Amino acid sequence: MNNAVLVALRRLRAPIVLLVMVFASGIVGLVLIPGTDAAGQPWRMTIFEALYFMSYTASTIGFGEIPQAFNTAQRVWVTIVIYASVIGWAYMLASLLTLLQDRGFRNVLEAGRFRRQVHALREPLYLICGFGETGALVGRALDVLGLRFVVIDLSEERIQELDLLDLAQDVPAMVGNARLPENLVAAGLTHPECRGVLTLTNDDQANLAVAIAVRLLNPAVPVLARAMSREAAANMISFGADYVVNPFAKFGEYLTIAIQSPGSYRLFSWLTGLPGTTLRPETAPPRGRWIVCGYGRFGAEVVRAFRGLDLDVTIIDPVEPGLDDLRFVRGFGTDAATLDLAGVRDAAGIVAGTDDDVINLSIAVTAREINAGIFTVVRQNLRTNHALFDAYDADMTMVSSEIIANGCLALLQTPLLGQFLEAVKREDDAWADRAIERLEAAIGVEAPDIWRVAINAADASACHEALGRADYTITLGDLCRDPSNRQRTLPCAPLLLSRATGTLVLPDLEVPLQRDDEVLFAGRPGARRAQRTLLRNINVRDYAVRGIDLPGGWIWQRVTRPSVTISGLGMPSRTSSRRRSP
Repeated sequence: MNNAVLVALRRLRAPIVLLVMVFASGIVGLVLIPGTDAAGQPWRMTIFEALYFMSYTASTIGFGEIPQAFNTAQRVWVTIVIYASVIGWAYMLASLLTLLQDRGFRNVLEAGRFRRQVHALREPLYLICGFGETGALVGRALDVLGLRFVVIDLSEERIQELDLLDLAQDVPAMVGNARLPENLVAAGLTHPECRGVLTLTNDDQANLAVAIAVRLLNPAVPVLARAMSREAAANMISFGADYVVNPFAKFGEYLTIAIQSPGSYRLFSWLTGLPGTTLRPETAPPRGRWIVCGYGRFGAEVVRAFRGLDLDVTIIDPVEPGLDDLRFVRGFGTDAATLDLAGVRDAAGIVAGTDDDVINLSIAVTAREINAGIFTVVRQNLRTNHALFDAYDADMTMVSSEIIANGCLALLQTPLLGQFLEAVKREDDAWADRAIERLEAAIGVEAPDIWRVAINAADASACHEALGRADYTITLGDLCRDPSNRQRTLPCAPLLLSRATGTLVLPDLEVPLQRDDEVLFAGRPGARRAQRTLLRNINVRDYAVRGIDLPGGWIWQRVTRPSVTISGLGMPSRTSSRRRSP
C-alpha cells in the first residue's frame, strides 16, 4: 500500500473509528427498534435496509423514511444518529485539514510523486546529490545539452529554487539526505537508464557515503564526486569513485599550465567551459616573486604549484604555516603596511585566496593601488558575487563551483575529452595556439558542444555498412560536410581519433575512417544533429560522401538498392542514381 495512504489512515484513525461507531450503532438501533407498517402490523428493518438508510441519512444526503414510515421511537433514534454523524463528519473534516497542513504528510506525498516521476523516465538520466551553486551549474549545463537529471538536496529552499530556474525540462527533485541508500534508490540509482551519479554536496563525508552506496548498489554506474582536500579525494578514490574533483588542487594545476603554456591553458579552459562562455584572451601569469594571501586549503595548493615551478613565494596569513623555507608575514593583506612588508611593490603577482570574498577584493584593490602592474589572482567563493568580481576585472578569477562543474561536464560528455586534454598538457604553447586558430576558424569563439562518434552498427549504421566495402572510402572531412549542401562545411572539427592501432590528436580531415573508430568532435549543436543523419541515413551518406542524390523514401531505397545475386539464377543487380542539380 502507498505510504501516503498508510500515513493518512494512521493520522485519521480516531475520526474514522468515531464514524464507524456512529454508523454501526445506528444500524443496530434501527434493526432492534420495532416499527409499524401501513396495516398496523409490527415490522423490523433488515440489516441491509438499515445500512441503506444510514448510508444516505448519516452522510447528510437525506431521502426519506423507507421502506415504511417510522414511528416515534425510530425517529428519536434517527435524530440522535444524525447529530452524532454530523459531529463525526466535522471531526473528520477538521482532522483532514490538519493532516493536509502537516509537513510530514506533505513530505510523504512529495516523496510518492517523486518516485512516480523517476520511475516514469524512459531516457538516460543523471543523479545529482547536492544542488548548491555547483549542482545548479551542472544542472543548467545538462539541460542545455538535452540530458535528463534528478536532484536530491537537504535544503527545501534549494529544491524550491529549482522551479525558478529557466529549464527546458521538468526536473524530479526530492528534499532528503543523500547519505541514505533508500533515498538514492528512490532517486533512480537502480533505474535501468541511470548513467551516472554526481555527488556535489559541501560535505566530504556525505560525498564519500554516496560513493560507497553507489559502488555497492549499482557498481556499473560511474560516480563523480566533489572533494575539498587531497585526503578526502584519495579516500573517495579508494572506495571506488571514478572521478573526484578537488577545485583547489585543480586550480593549482591550471595555474601551473597557465604559467608554462598560456595557450594550452586557454584551449583547456575553452573546451571545458560551461555553455555560453566564450574564448578568452590569452592570460600569461608572469614568473617572478609571488605573494599568497591566505594559507588555507586553497592557498596551500597555490603555494604547491609555485614551488613546483621554483618560484619565490611570500605567505600572508594570521597564523604561521610552519614552512621554514618560505617568507611569512602575519596579517590579512588588506592593509598597505602588511603588503609592503611582503614586498608587493616589486612582486610579479599576488593571490587573494581567503574564504571571504570581501577580504579578497580588498586585498586585490589595495595591491593594485600600490603596484599597478601586479598580476592579480582572486578567489571567488560565492558565484552570486560575480558582479563585484566582474567590476574589479582580475587577471585570473578562481570560482570553485565552475571548476567542479567544468570537470564533471568534461567527463560526462565523453571520456575521449579527457584523453584530448591530457594530450594538450603535453604539447607546447605554439601547438596550442595553432589548435585554437584552427578550431576558432571552424566553430567560432563560443564554448563548443563536445560529442563522440563511434563508427559501429549501432551509432553510425550507414557509415559502418559503407566501410565494409572495398571500394568505399569515408574521411573525417566527409563527416564535416553539410547534408543539405555538401559544398558547405558544418561548424565542427575533429579533436581526436581513437582506434585499435593508436590515437591521433587534431587529425587531418583527409584521414580515412575505419570500422570501430571513435572520433571526438567539437562544434555547434546544429552540426551535431546534422551529422547524425549523415551517419545513419544511407542516402544522406551517399550524397555527402560521393555526391549521389537519391530519393529518400524507404520503399525507394529498397527498389534502388543493388539486388543480391541468387546462386544459379544469375539475376542482374539494379542501380539507379542521379546527381543533384548544381
